[in-house]
Amino acid sequence: MRLLNVGAVLDRERDIHQAGPKTKVSEQFDDKTAEYAILSHRWGMDSEVDYDEMTGLMKMDKQDMDEVRQRDGYRKIIRSCEQAKKDGYRWLWIDTCCIDKRSSAELTEAINSMYRWYLNSQTCYVYLHDVDEPTFPTGQDFNRFGKSNGWPEWFSRGWTLQELIAPKKAEFFNKDWLSIGAKQDLTPTLEVITRIPQAVLRDGQVLSTDSRERPCIAHIMSWAADRKTTRVEDRAYSLLGSFGVNMPMLYGEGLKAFQRLQLEIIRVSSDHSIFAWNPKGQLGEYGSVLADDPSSFRGCHDIENVDPYGLLYTLRARSMRRDIRGKVVDRVKLVWLQRRVRSLQLSRWDVTDLGIQVLLPVLRNPNSPATLFKAVLPCSDRYGNLITIDLDSQVTARSAQHSQHISSIPVTVSSLFSRYRRQLFPS
Repeated sequence: MRLLNVGAVLDRERDIHQAGPKTKVSEQFDDKTAEYAILSHRWGMDSEVDYDEMTGLMKMDKQDMDEVRQRDGYRKIIRSCEQAKKDGYRWLWIDTCCIDKRSSAELTEAINSMYRWYLNSQTCYVYLHDVDEPTFPTGQDFNRFGKSNGWPEWFSRGWTLQELIAPKKAEFFNKDWLSIGAKQDLTPTLEVITRIPQAVLRDGQVLSTDSRERPCIAHIMSWAADRKTTRVEDRAYSLLGSFGVNMPMLYGEGLKAFQRLQLEIIRVSSDHSIFAWNPKGQLGEYGSVLADDPSSFRGCHDIENVDPYGLLYTLRARSMRRDIRGKVVDRVKLVWLQRRVRSLQLSRWDVTDLGIQVLLPVLRNPNSPATLFKAVLPCSDRYGNLITIDLDSQVTARSAQHSQHISSIPVTVSSLFSRYRRQLFPS
């Protein structure tokens, strides 16, 4: 990663007319060994200073140099450096001027590494440009922050999600660079604003482990549901670090970026909650079981995974009674499922050109046409209601036609449509 030399930047600014054109203000480092501060902020419209301008400032004529130095983005760099120096840091990373975006290779590396860079920083300065008060906002204020759900705009942006979670230490500043609170002290308020659990806010490494504190995929996706990015592709790219996956940047691909992200997640995870998305609460037919956008996961903050034994227990409990819809679980098929609980079949994913193949319990829906079946996901909401996917496929129908009530068959889900229904399958 490329870091700003805090002392060199401030020395150049102090003696701007004495510094020579060869003044070096940045160097390459390994983020695993370097000690550095890092900035998180909301980009300004046409006011930021890029890598070429920051490193080539002394080569400009006076008029162009003065124009750059008068920008809000340049003052933000200087104030960040001043804060870093005050805190004893020699090196600082800022996304606007520490990435040479003319190089697609460097941009791809930076985006794929950014979560780690924030995680490995010694401290993160969070600059809230729209906060005037000397204290951190403790309640929604739609008069001041009407365009960002009543909170500072920083909380509505896609990239700042990982910049909030990853750093071990973060300090918030208002528009005048007055400290208004530390992340560790503000976790209860931050949880209210973002719905991110305090355990995750206190330790971003929770997302990179298999600990019990790690939320399921649908839950993590829900944190990004209402966030915005300037480029549609960045809604996917800004989530790479949160899921520990990598992929090349293809600006111009549009919504396909989020489809690719989900496929990358599926390749490294057997978390079925990735299929438990809610398309804005609407019931309809969709061409893919994969969501089009993070907003499809709005309302999924209470989704939890159910382990195979828990799923089996719930289905067995259902086999003891008939619900109001008249669906019954076949106990003979439950025995088949029970024998496979410990196997890898229930957690194996096969991603091919034909679709995504998973093994799920399938129920016939007696209240719908004969070709409609329900695949039961090992996921539930806060009330313990299992989540199902409606299946409509001739292949699925033929495969299940001899099963009276439940079967466990390979389902190629990417060619089917899905609906998310809360309380559809109560335990």
